[in-house]
This record gives sequence, structure tokens and C-alpha cells, in this order.
Amino acid sequence: MPDSAPNTPSETPPARPQQAMPKRAGIGLNVAIQVFLALALFAGVNRLNYYHYWRWDLSPSQDYTLSQATLTYLDSLSRDVQIYIVFGRDSKVYGDVQSLLDEYHLHGRQRIKVRSIDPIRDIERAEQLKADTGLSLAQNGVLIRCGVNKRFITEEELVVRESGTSTNKQIIEFRGEDAISSALMSVVEGRVRKFYYVVGKGSRSDEAQSDAYNAAIDLGKQQNFEVIQVNLSEISHIPTDTDGLLILGARYDLSEREIAMLNDYWQNKRAGIFIMLDPGGETTRLNAFLTSIGVHPRGDRVLMAESTSTGPKKEFSVLAEFTKDVPFTRHLTSSAITLAGQTESLELIQDSPTLREQSISVQPLIVAAPRYWGERQFLEELPIVDEEDTVPPIYVSASIERGSKQDENRADSGRMVVVSNSTLLDKQTMLAVSRDFVAAGVNWLMNRGNNIGIPPKSKHSYRIQLTNRQHELIFWITSITLPGIVLGFGFLVWASRRAA
Repeated sequence: MPDSAPNTPSETPPARPQQAMPKRAGIGLNVAIQVFLALALFAGVNRLNYYHYWRWDLSPSQDYTLSQATLTYLDSLSRDVQIYIVFGRDSKVYGDVQSLLDEYHLHGRQRIKVRSIDPIRDIERAEQLKADTGLSLAQNGVLIRCGVNKRFITEEELVVRESGTSTNKQIIEFRGEDAISSALMSVVEGRVRKFYYVVGKGSRSDEAQSDAYNAAIDLGKQQNFEVIQVNLSEISHIPTDTDGLLILGARYDLSEREIAMLNDYWQNKRAGIFIMLDPGGETTRLNAFLTSIGVHPRGDRVLMAESTSTGPKKEFSVLAEFTKDVPFTRHLTSSAITLAGQTESLELIQDSPTLREQSISVQPLIVAAPRYWGERQFLEELPIVDEEDTVPPIYVSASIERGSKQDENRADSGRMVVVSNSTLLDKQTMLAVSRDFVAAGVNWLMNRGNNIGIPPKSKHSYRIQLTNRQHELIFWITSITLPGIVLGFGFLVWASRRAA
């Protein structure tokens, strides 16, 4: 029997050579490249996000949205402007001012620089600013500088407070954009406009005359024009450097020579006249001049009268609204205005061939509520509407514009605003909307279309009432549940890494 073949062990495949571990330098280079690419990607995304992004203003009254008028002006800004927020941090409007000016800086095309100075905490910077500007900065406000021109807006110019005798009046409107845009325009323009205020024609009272003059001065500070008193009987012609003429509540009539001066001025290309009529005044010649250019004061009284259970009721105070026919009052159409004292109705002559030959257009600005009419026998205890009276619509303010129809913007047109009430600027009865109307009218006279139509933002206070149960629920959610979720997620991540 042949011997069996010897058992030989099966040949085992040769072992694979182990791959050499990458060198430390290679690992470091790989990590460095990854870090560099991650940083480059991060920087690129952030740069792209810096120049291309979307912003939404979700506040109820659009508190953080600038009006189109301001945006248009900022887009055409050609000079650098410095704005200083000189406010104590405890001010109730500091946050609103800061947010508003951030929008100016954002849309100012790098022309607007905004800095904040707390005069209590930043004493050194505040003192340096005082020395540079020569201003006392004794109260909160906003300082705007452009070259050598400067304008300081106080905190009270930025807000409208509730009426009443309380010492702690709440803020009901924030008018920061209106005040800041006006001041910005004034310092950039450089040249201060001039409005001549006609005196020597009397008024309802010395107090009323003082109120109108002081209100015009305050308005001039905000809208960049100087108010200069002028007595027409002492001059031979309206000064050639005037940008506008203010005839506010004249009680006595102009002479023939003064009417001729007024008419000569009106014929200028860029004439601007703001007139507040006193229905109780004797201004026959002035009324005839207005009638010749399209606005006829009727001499009646706008009122509402009715018989009540307590006796006859006669109301001269007129509730009215603004029309949409003229651009500079469109932003006020949602507001109502009350004209105190006495008011007369105005007849608007809009279809006269003579006026068309002179390229004169007349438009209503303010119309009385439908329950009012123009009464001739206004001294009666209970007047009623009859044939000689004027029925609605009752116009109490109008604009007159004289210029070439070929000039679409009418930049060289003569402009006039007529109001048939002399109490519009009385200190005791002046409303915020009255001031806004006069400001808009004055800016229209100066052909400042960019500075018209910036309404104030209403301010509201909200209070949330929480029960004890709701307080407890908020505590458990914010102090226990949310931190617990984060801690639990972290524990799961740690456990999964340990298991791997």
C-alpha cells in the first residue's frame, strides 16, 4: 500500500503592507486649508449679506419706515452731514430717535454720520461739542451739522403731547421725521429764506397778534426761514429778497398804494403769500384783490345752528377736513381740523376766462363738514338757511397758483394760500394738525416739494395683564423646560459620541 502524501500546510496569502500614517505636516496642512476655506466661505456669505438683504418693518404704525419724501431727498443729498443724538438714556423718546436716525444713516449713501452722546455720562465729549458749536446743549435734542451750518432740535420739537393742564403729559405723536428732515434741508441749503410779516394793520387783540408772530418764528426755526416784520406804509415796494409774505389776521384794510405794491409782488415769477383773513375785519380792498385772482370772501359766517331741549344752539367753531385736490394737503386728508372763533366762506372762481388767460388755477384746501353753512344773519339767536345763505360745500381755505401751464412743475409760479379764519395759530386753540397745515403751505410757497407730506407717527401704550397662573407658567417654561431641553440634547450628543 502506497504511502499517503504527507500533509502540507495550505499556503497563506502574503500579508498586506500596512498603509503608512499620514505625516503630521500633511494633517496640519489639510486642516489649515479646511479652516481657510471655511473662513473664506463665512466672509463671502457675510459680505454678500451686507450688501444684499431684505428688511421688513412690522410695527403697527410703520415706526421704522421713512416717508418717500425723505427717501427722495436723501437719495439726492450731495453734502456730508453729521448728526449728534444729545440725549440722556432715561428719555422716553431716546429709542425712537435712535431708531429713526439709524434709518437716515442707512439710506444716506454714506453722507450721513450719526453719533450718540449722553451729556451726563459722556461729559468730556459733550463739553467738546459745546465748544465746537457754541450751543449750550442744556436739554435733550438732536444736533445736525453741515459745514458751518448747524441746527439743534429740542426734544419737545420731536413730539406732540396730550392737551390738558397736567404736568406729566403723555406723548401721543412722534414727529421726529418731519422735524429732522426739515432741519436737514435747512443746514444743507445754507441760505436762510426770508418771510416778511406784515404789521401795522391791527388784530383781534394784542395777544392774538403776538401768538401768530411767535408761531411764525417757531415755524421758521424748524423750516429754515427768517421772519422779519414789515410795515407796508413805510416802504415803497416789497423787498426783492423776500421768499414769502405773511398777512395773518389783519383787522384794517390795505391802502390803494399798498394793494398796488401787493399786486406788483404777486406778478413776480416766484411770489409766495400766506393770508389768514379776519371775518370781523374791514378789509374791503384786500378782499377785492383776492376776488380778482379767484377767491372771493363772502362776508358771512360759517356756523351750525339747531334747536335743542335746552334752547337754541349756535356753533361758530367749524369742524372741517382737508381735500385731496392739492398735493401738499394729501398727507393730512386722514385728519380733521377745527377752526376756532369765526370763519367766513370762500367762493372759488375756477371757470373764469380772465383767470385762464393769466394761467391762474384755484383749488380748495379745507372744506367744512356738511352740517355747516354760510349764514348772513349770523347775529340772530337761531339762524336758519335761506336763499341768501351759502349751502355746502363750504370752502374755508384755498390755494391760488399762477404760472405757465407748459411748466409741468411750475417752479417759477406765483403761489398763495388763503384761509378765512384768523385763529389758526392762536396759542390756546392751535392744534398739531393746524401747525402741520401751515408748515406744508409755507413749504409749498417756497417750492419745497420734498419737504411736504411727512405725517407724525402715533404713539400707543400697551399693558398686558397676567394672572398668577400665567406668571407661574412663564417661569416653568423659561427657567426649567427650555434649559432642560438644551441640557437633555447635550447629554444625548455626549452619549452617542461615547457609544461610538
